[in-house]
Amino acid sequence: MDAAAALPTASLGHAEIELIATELEASPDYRVLRRLQPRSVITPADGTPTRRAVFLDLETTGLDAARDEIIEIAMVPFTYGPDGRIFEIGEAYASLREPSIPIPPEISALTGIDDAMVEGKAVDLDAVKAMAAGAAVIVAHNAAFDRPFAERLDGIFETRPWACSMSQVPWAEEGFEGTKLGYLAARQGFFFDGHRAVDDCRAAIELLARRQPASGALAMQQLLDAARRPSWRIWAEGTPFELKDRLKARRYRWNGDANGKPRAWFVDVADERRDEELAFLRDEIYGREVEPWACRITAHNRFSSRV
Repeated sequence: MDAAAALPTASLGHAEIELIATELEASPDYRVLRRLQPRSVITPADGTPTRRAVFLDLETTGLDAARDEIIEIAMVPFTYGPDGRIFEIGEAYASLREPSIPIPPEISALTGIDDAMVEGKAVDLDAVKAMAAGAAVIVAHNAAFDRPFAERLDGIFETRPWACSMSQVPWAEEGFEGTKLGYLAARQGFFFDGHRAVDDCRAAIELLARRQPASGALAMQQLLDAARRPSWRIWAEGTPFELKDRLKARRYRWNGDANGKPRAWFVDVADERRDEELAFLRDEIYGREVEPWACRITAHNRFSSRV
């Protein structure tokens, strides 16, 4: 080993540490994780027409959007091209917010946010609405969680298309074994300070800007392709109890909540599978001609509690 490499890294300069890291990366026996360095430009401008997206992340007092509250919001704008390339990352808006209830200890342990930090803090709704209004799409890593909270914060979030970097990028097909942000980052060779909203946003944008290991496609392009495809939510009301296992096997889920939706099994299917799924229900579940309630889902209402 080089003599410099045997010294504690605190006594080495950046160039020397980088040399050691490069040597380790060349070995199949080591993986090197680099701290994510925020950057304002990912792809230099080349005249490609771009659109503006906003990556949003929330920290909350719990998981129930009907009862729990936002304690931190971050929104990071970025521009992207029709081919999925990400160009510029803009200045973030971030704010802590004091909830009407004490922050549970387990949430403070997870996020590092406690009651003292949020005391007297509030979200600037004018700034939030201005940033959201200019977005062609709002992206979140688990939009099914973030969108209902955001819509409760302000109605502007009901009007924008949404996409989810967790569920609408085919991570498993690309060889990833999970979808948590920290895991995906580590597999791509970097780490960041997790569970603070701005850091999560920047890490997710970095992932979207990279090419996938199996297909070579840009993750952002995969996300946009999935977000643009319509789907259908089909409700199977009044199905025989003894056929519930058949429905489960076909990935139906049960809605037992008092949320204004039917207390029934439901499934989300791609646009091209709608007729096939309705035929399955008529032929194998109901055994007669029925017209189950089907709701068309697009980026404008997907992940919303209104669906």
